Amino acid sequence: MTATAFQLAPVIALLPFISFLIAMLGGEFARKMLPKGGAIPGIIATGGSLLLSLWAFLTVSGGNTYHEMITWVPGDAYDTFTFHFGIFIDPLSALMLVIVSLIAFLVHIFSLGYMNDEGEIGLPRYYAGLGLFAFSMLAFVFSDNLLMSFMFFELVGFCSYLLIGFWFREQGPPSAAKKAFLMTRFGDYFFFIGVVAVFATFGTAQFAGSHSFAHMADQAMSGSGNATLLFGLDPKTWFSIIGLLVLGGVLGKSAQFPLHTWLPDAMEGPTPVSALIHAATMVAAGVYLVARMYGFYALLPQVLAIIAFIGGFTALFAATMGVVKQELKQVLAYSTISQYGYMMLALGSGGYVAATFHLMTHAFFKALLFLGAGSVIIAMHHNENMWDMGGLKDRMPVTYWTFLAGSLALAGIVPFAGFWSKDEVLYEALVHGMGGNPLLLVAYAMGLIAVFFTGFYTFRMVFLTFHGEPRTDTARDPKGVGWNVKFPLIVLGILATVGGLVNMGPVANLLDASNIEFLHAWLNGPVASTSVHHYEELVNATYGEPASFSSLISSLVSLAFALAGLALAWSLYNVPEPIEHTDKLGGAKTLLFNNYYQDEYQVWLATGITLPVARAVDKFDQGVIDGVVNGVSSVSLFGGSRVKRVQDGIVTNYALMLVLSFVILLLILGFTGGWF
Repeated sequence: MTATAFQLAPVIALLPFISFLIAMLGGEFARKMLPKGGAIPGIIATGGSLLLSLWAFLTVSGGNTYHEMITWVPGDAYDTFTFHFGIFIDPLSALMLVIVSLIAFLVHIFSLGYMNDEGEIGLPRYYAGLGLFAFSMLAFVFSDNLLMSFMFFELVGFCSYLLIGFWFREQGPPSAAKKAFLMTRFGDYFFFIGVVAVFATFGTAQFAGSHSFAHMADQAMSGSGNATLLFGLDPKTWFSIIGLLVLGGVLGKSAQFPLHTWLPDAMEGPTPVSALIHAATMVAAGVYLVARMYGFYALLPQVLAIIAFIGGFTALFAATMGVVKQELKQVLAYSTISQYGYMMLALGSGGYVAATFHLMTHAFFKALLFLGAGSVIIAMHHNENMWDMGGLKDRMPVTYWTFLAGSLALAGIVPFAGFWSKDEVLYEALVHGMGGNPLLLVAYAMGLIAVFFTGFYTFRMVFLTFHGEPRTDTARDPKGVGWNVKFPLIVLGILATVGGLVNMGPVANLLDASNIEFLHAWLNGPVASTSVHHYEELVNATYGEPASFSSLISSLVSLAFALAGLALAWSLYNVPEPIEHTDKLGGAKTLLFNNYYQDEYQVWLATGITLPVARAVDKFDQGVIDGVVNGVSSVSLFGGSRVKRVQDGIVTNYALMLVLSFVILLLILGFTGGWF
């Protein structure tokens, strides 16, 4: 019997896992017998995953979905929980599978030129990490329940730790890896409690179907469900607590304020790893999880508003820090934080399609920018300081033009991909805010101001890196890059240019032709509980009907802000000999350059509050709790050591004790009147 795309769905994740095993277990053999340190198995595996993902994508486009469950831990007579491993492929997960496998495939190819550039050692370990990373994210994407998602969510974090700290012999990478691991774990503690709460409340953690926890929550809030409510709370309050607990993990993984400080430090890892983490895997996992659970979050207006506000604030907060950075990857790091803030803003504003759209376009242009930065870093002999560059436009034409396409998309300039998706994000926040939620309007305003900063720092980066005159000898004679670097840039450059055409909201509004919003129609798949229409109904019931406002006007406003930022960068930095104009900011630049002293604040929080409290608790534990336990133990041991002396093995002594015991018993009975 011929296998279908859905039947082969597990293979999408298993192929990168096999490449991990080959690189990990046969690393030295692979390094000696295969070219480029054993990269070929990873390229073949991720290429196969991409083909299977495209096959599944096309199958879903025919109106089909797939849901298969395998019992992991069966329930028993006492009606305990039944745990499943399951695969759920619908329009959202099918789209994400293509994105993840595509970026992983291109990153593997790019690594041929980047990681082998200086005769890098430890390459089997590197490619093993990439394979395990891709496996973890792909399995996370098609997980059909929250527990399974949590397991792969954690594995993604572990893989990021391994890859960020790849150059562990240097000082920076191990510290950055530990910071990323600990900060994301902090958020994941809340996520884990949320998973337990979901099971305790609903008895299931399924994402879709009539037995999903989102469906049961909807029933419970309408008064017809049987969810277990704890602490005497009403359904909406208790479900909001659960949603906020899961959100803790999302904030950590997607680097949202205040759990964002690990991400800039993660630049210590290899640049291809940065592209994979920031564009399609780890940082994307949090946003994808909220989208996957959107049927649950759409029931909770307070939680949605919090998500929107955090997203809008993070978008602006991170963008302001990007304007003063000197290293190429640092600018892109703060850009990543800001752009995921836009996705959170969209989800909190009821823009499920907008968030998914921006997740897709961001994967294209941010992977492009990181890989383009990697190409520049190769050419500059691994110098990342933009002030040591300049004049690379004519010396690296492929890198320049593709990087420019990614920059235009990031800044939100029409007609590049980022314009369409970012505009839709802001439009959703605006119309739902105008519909009666002032917090969304505040979040919209922050997101709109961030557009200006994004345009400025993006083209400050472009002009300092590629325009003007070379400012160092290395920039005058950069090292060339090969096809394995240029090919991924060209593919992603095309996608960053035309990828936004799948959902042109302003054009559809102008022409009154909703049929050109292809992504909207795609996500509105055949499963009613996960369709766009279902989510829109829930959000409208939660927030109220959105206000009537022209998406064309909204897009023109955001475009004007982006062009203003670009124009300012053009006037200040597109000159033969640029100077650092941000020095004029004085103390504000110091504040921004030091990231609002967030790292120092978190260190103070850990050492100034958490550590003394932990020591006090430890002292109480050892002095009081252990003191009582040890005291009781000492008394018991002392008494036992004395009593055991009567066990001397002499029979006459035992007879004497029996007689004395009998006499004492008779005396007690006599004095108490107990003769018989």
